[in-house]
Amino acid sequence: MPHRLLLADADTSKDVLTFAGRASRITDEGVRLQAAGGVLALTTAVLAPHGLFDQTPTILGMRIVHADPELECDVVVSALVAAADDDRALELPETGLSPAWAGIAPPRGEWQAVSQLPASVIAQRAQWGISAVARGTVPGAGEEAVRALRAAIWGEPDDDLGGLPRGVAFAADALGFVSGEEDVSVVSSGRWTRLAFRRGHVLARGPVATGLTAVRDTGL
Repeated sequence: MPHRLLLADADTSKDVLTFAGRASRITDEGVRLQAAGGVLALTTAVLAPHGLFDQTPTILGMRIVHADPELECDVVVSALVAAADDDRALELPETGLSPAWAGIAPPRGEWQAVSQLPASVIAQRAQWGISAVARGTVPGAGEEAVRALRAAIWGEPDDDLGGLPRGVAFAADALGFVSGEEDVSVVSSGRWTRLAFRRGHVLARGPVATGLTAVRDTGL
């Protein structure tokens, strides 16, 4: 019998399937499922660096829902399927994934308020970026070229987003977090920034630091 997720109710089960379906259209690196204490956190990487010298920021989308209080898990899966005999349950694939981004955990506490952003501005910057990617994609371009273009457009700091990488807008739009008028809270902790929408969260981590640190004078 396949392993299952038992959620709070049928609506929550549909919610999780919707999030997983949207994530699958963005990335093939799966969704991380972390459950404990009656809460299930679903996380997917909308953008993540590939390789040591890739400066693409890590941008995660997260949705939190209620689950069975006895459910405990931490696994990355490629897909979820509704169980045939219980509309609250989802079936997991037999094997999980091990993407590099899943080893990078955002902090759980000590977030500091930074600002607020109108949801309408976030949606506008997402559409601008989508158009820029479409215009810049050359017919027949290889995977590496397309990835480099996407990284350049979505990884670029955007003044309209308070200097955050434009990919946070793409993540919010693609995962369905933008809905109507809303002032989105922006908070930070170390190198992480989080945008808290009513429907979910977008978390951004700055590019990996490369090169040597500055030489310090240690005295005699």
